[in-house]
Amino acid sequence: MSRPVVIVVAAGPGVSGSLARRYAREGYDTGLVGVDETVLTTLAGELEDLGATAHHVVADITDADAATEAIGGLAERFGRVDVLHFNPSAFRQKHPLTLTSAELLQDVGLGVAALLTALQAVRPYMSAGGRVTATGSMAADEPWNEAASLGVQKAGLRNLVHSIDATLEPDGIRAASVTVRGTLGKEGPFTPDRVADALWDAAHQDEAEWRTEVPYSG
Repeated sequence: MSRPVVIVVAAGPGVSGSLARRYAREGYDTGLVGVDETVLTTLAGELEDLGATAHHVVADITDADAATEAIGGLAERFGRVDVLHFNPSAFRQKHPLTLTSAELLQDVGLGVAALLTALQAVRPYMSAGGRVTATGSMAADEPWNEAASLGVQKAGLRNLVHSIDATLEPDGIRAASVTVRGTLGKEGPFTPDRVADALWDAAHQDEAEWRTEVPYSG
């Protein structure tokens, strides 16, 4: 039987990298999607050192056609997807009087809409027991007006995850977002590794008590 597979969208050196390493240590092979070839190559090498098979693709996930081809290609290469993790968001320091509608839509395209592209690309390769997870933020509930689009993204992402879970539950596939209620740092409860552990735990909840939104307060 082939090893389970996780695909990480917007893979990089932070939480997503920590999560990819956690899955590799747990026996998963990994598909990485990101925008920086050097970062992806380095991370893939780290995963292979942990015993995983790791493939990566560089793609603009806001380009639906290109992202579908890239993510679907990874899924086809592995032949299965057990976990899809969605990590991206756009930080734009603009308040509602300077943020334009076009900028808001651009940011939502990255931080929310791209999840639909990724999900639809991998769905044919997911089966019962599959999981979809997303990195959420307290900005969904406590937005900072100086970065207004971020709160909109995180609120929209959490809402979309609820809908994804309701849609896929009849097929035995569940979805959850983790609301990180703190600021990422190099020490303390909000290091990338600690947040990655929370994301792992969310994906491996008891299905009888499944929560589509899991708060992480450290």
